[in-house]
Amino acid sequence: MNTTATAGAFDPAALAGILDSAARHGRPLPGGGSGLRDTGEAYAVQEALVGRRLARGERITGFKLGFTSLAKMRQMGVADLIHGRLTDRMEIPDGGRLDVSGLIHPRVEPEVAFLLGDTLRPGGDPMAAVAAVAPALEVIDSRYDGFRFSLPEVVADNTSAAGYVLGPWSAPGDLGNLGVLLEIDGRPAETGSTAAILGHPVRALAAAARLAGSLEPGTVVLAGAATAAVPLPPGTHVRATVAGLGGVRFSTEENA
Repeated sequence: MNTTATAGAFDPAALAGILDSAARHGRPLPGGGSGLRDTGEAYAVQEALVGRRLARGERITGFKLGFTSLAKMRQMGVADLIHGRLTDRMEIPDGGRLDVSGLIHPRVEPEVAFLLGDTLRPGGDPMAAVAAVAPALEVIDSRYDGFRFSLPEVVADNTSAAGYVLGPWSAPGDLGNLGVLLEIDGRPAETGSTAAILGHPVRALAAAARLAGSLEPGTVVLAGAATAAVPLPPGTHVRATVAGLGGVRFSTEENA
């Protein structure tokens, strides 16, 4: 099934509308049927998709990276990261609750977040632009059925972004090989290390600078997952702990 609105010329706005409708109504699309040919087209769709959110009054708060696991990059057959945007309505308060009734098949993964205190530009020391770091959780929810999609499709879908939670901010320190624990309902679900993020989360920050061109002060950068993502049904209590940074948590509910 071709999910583009027209069978002729590439129309990023049309596909953005289809993805936006899938997200707003919780109805998945079949993966592999978008007709997208490459990531150039995909990022044009992503821009139009995020633009629809901004037109509804949302504002950009952050920048997120995907495929920061070298194993995942090999699995997908890609040689570079992908990126997406975060908005204020995606943010869940630390210790807060997320209504998952409108989501399709949400998952959660632990991350490291950077808060920019200065403009982040390509080249140089990326940490010079960082004001603080925090443990974080990202909620992902592909708008493609069963999380089955092509590389251009996940890019167009704003890299499956659905929500994020930020833990307490602290002064930047050594982030190279910190232990990460993801707990579901008080039980360990995944363990890992910040080294899973490109070998060091600072490399993800440098990649963000390269991919974005520049990012303004106040921007939150999610560096990428430190463990595999786990399913997120209603009634779930989630907590992630990053050694030296502390913990971050939230719960899910379903409001029909």
